Amino acid sequence: MTKDVIALTKKMPDPLSIIAGLLSGGPDKLVGAEGDGAVVQLCDEQGRPLVSVEAPLLVQVRGEAQRLLGASEPEVPYWWTEARATTGVKEAEGLAGTFAARLATLVGGTAWPPQAASSLAVVKTDGVSAVPTPAAAQPAVDVLTDKVAVVIQDRPVVAMTAWLSDALRAAGAAELGLQIVTPAGTRLSPAVRNSLPGWPSRWVVQDEKDGYYDGLSGAVLEWRNGLFVTVESPDATPQDPHTPVAGTFTKDLAGDAVPGERQLAISYRAIHPADDRLVLGGALESVWREITGEPPAGWGTEEPANLPWSLRQLTDVAFERAPEPTWLVVVGTPERPGVATVRISRTKGGVEEDVTLAFGYGPGEEVPTDAVRAAAEALATRHHLQSMLVQIRKARRDLSVPPRFEGPGVPFAFVLGAEEVRAMPGDRARRTPLAEAPVPLGPRTRPALYYPLPGDPADLSGWADYERLMRHLKGAS
Repeated sequence: MTKDVIALTKKMPDPLSIIAGLLSGGPDKLVGAEGDGAVVQLCDEQGRPLVSVEAPLLVQVRGEAQRLLGASEPEVPYWWTEARATTGVKEAEGLAGTFAARLATLVGGTAWPPQAASSLAVVKTDGVSAVPTPAAAQPAVDVLTDKVAVVIQDRPVVAMTAWLSDALRAAGAAELGLQIVTPAGTRLSPAVRNSLPGWPSRWVVQDEKDGYYDGLSGAVLEWRNGLFVTVESPDATPQDPHTPVAGTFTKDLAGDAVPGERQLAISYRAIHPADDRLVLGGALESVWREITGEPPAGWGTEEPANLPWSLRQLTDVAFERAPEPTWLVVVGTPERPGVATVRISRTKGGVEEDVTLAFGYGPGEEVPTDAVRAAAEALATRHHLQSMLVQIRKARRDLSVPPRFEGPGVPFAFVLGAEEVRAMPGDRARRTPLAEAPVPLGPRTRPALYYPLPGDPADLSGWADYERLMRHLKGAS
C-alpha cells in the first residue's frame, strides 16, 4: 500500500535540505521536478517516481496535525512537508521514511508516522537512476484505467491535500471517476466527503471478511473490468438488484457507536450582487460567530488549512481565480471542532457561495440550537441568503467520517431567503401544511421565512415534514 510520510518542522526546509533528504538513498541519485517545481520527485530509470515530495506548506492554524494525523505538532507557525512513496516499488517506502527523518533531523522537527523517525539508514537502490517525469504525471494516482483513477491512502484521515485535489481535478477533466482505497481504520475528512463525485467515484475500504466495501454505503465491492463495482447478491433480481452490505459497516447498528456525540450541520447558498467592493466569507463568519461566539480559526485552498482567518485574503484568492470557481476549506479550533467547505462561483445572478458546514459536540456539551435562528437572521438580512437547511445528527465530535453506518441527520430548520419568499405566488410561502407557522426574519415588508422542524436525531419523521414543506413550496401539493 502507498505510504505517506510528513515532516513537521519549525524552520522552512530549504532546497538543499530536501535534496539531501532525497540523496539519502545513495550518491547516484538525481532529482527530477514536475508540476512547475511544486513537486520534487526521485525516479527510477524508466522515469517512474519512487518518492514525490510536495512543496513545504507554512501552517499557521493550530490543531491541524492533531485533526488530520492524530499527531502532536510544533507551536504555530510550522512547516508541513509531505512525501509520498509510490506503490509497487520495493525501495520507495524506505526512501520516503528516510527522507522525512533526515529532513526533520536537518532542520529540526518530527516525522509522521512516528516509525519514520527511525528511518535514518541508507536505503539501497542499486541500478536505479533519476530522470524528470512527464508534466502530465499525477503523483497521487496509483492505478489508472480507462474508467477510474485509483488513489491508495494509508493515513488516519484522508484529507484534501494538494495532490489529492489535483488528482480529483485531473480525473474530472479526463471524465474518469476517482476511487480512494484505504485500510479499515482510516476515516475521511469532511472536505473529501463533500467533494467526492458520484459514481463511479467512491471510497473503497479493505475488509478482512468481505474483501472490499464502500465506506459510505457499506456495499460489498470487487475489482472488475478496471474499477471497483458492487457485488450482486445471489438472490438479486432485475426488479430488486440489491447488493450485500459488509458486516463491518453495520456492526455498530445495535447501539450508539459514538454515545452522546452530536453534529450541528448547516448548508446554505447565498448569491451576492457582482461588485468590485464585494467582500466574501462574511456570511460564513456571521454563522460561525452566532454558533460558537468566535470567528473561524483558519482557511485554505487545501488541507491542512494553513492560513489564519482573513476575509480580505479569501476574497483576493477568489477574485484572482475568477471566472473559474474557487474551492476552500475553513476550520475551527480544537476546542470547538468546525469544518466548512465553500464553493465560490460566478453565475448569471451574481457571485454565489455554496457552503456546507458542521460543528461537533461531545457528551455533556449542549448543541446551541437557540443560536440557529440568529444565524439564519444574520444571513437573511445581511448576506443575500437564498436558502438554508439545518440538521442535527448523531455523529463524531471530531467531524471525521468513519467507514461504518452513521444515522442520517434530522432537519431542525429550513430558511427561505427574502427574494425567494417574494417570488412565491400569493401566501404559499407563509401558509404551509406544517403544524407550526414560519417565523419572519428581517424587515416586515420583505422578510425571509424560518420554518422550524422537529430536529430530534432519534425521530426520522422530521424528514416527512421537510418533504411536505418542499412539495408545498414547489407547488406540487
